[in-house]
Amino acid sequence: MEFWDVYTVDREKTGRTWQRGSRLPEGEYHLVIHVCIFNQKGEMLIQQRQPFKDGWANMWDITVGGSATVGDTSQQAAMRELEEEIGLKLDLSQTRPHLTVNFDEGFDDIYLVEMEVDLNELTLQESEVQAVKWADEATILQMIQQHEFIPYHTPMIPLLFAMRGQWGGINHHAYVQVDK
Repeated sequence: MEFWDVYTVDREKTGRTWQRGSRLPEGEYHLVIHVCIFNQKGEMLIQQRQPFKDGWANMWDITVGGSATVGDTSQQAAMRELEEEIGLKLDLSQTRPHLTVNFDEGFDDIYLVEMEVDLNELTLQESEVQAVKWADEATILQMIQQHEFIPYHTPMIPLLFAMRGQWGGINHHAYVQVDK
């Protein structure tokens, strides 16, 4: 049985908890996280969900994701999900999420990490993950179109690839100052 902290619209903990499995009342929210790992070639590490999983069975997804449980900070939830789902220990305790996407029942903190990972050294959680592989942006978009990948809003995937390795929504590389 999994329990979540309940948050206000301002992302403050209410001191109450909620059991996973039923919808939160309107105006109450919970925290989820996603971590996307990218390699030097600009590919994202993706995972295939087990065929017996409730929701999105057999479909591919970004590296890891899940709900923060009672007491978790966003960073703790991200580190726990990485270790549980793919056996990767990574210290994100001093890392802010690159993006937060609001959804009907909560806040989704997204961490973008660039690192080399040897897929053969990962330990996949049997109850969650059946396979992992590297994929580029075009491949993931094609997989979404072919209903093989969780149907994220199509612009979300290019945004994740564009935001890796940088902070904020301003592209400083596109700004060219002209001296007068």
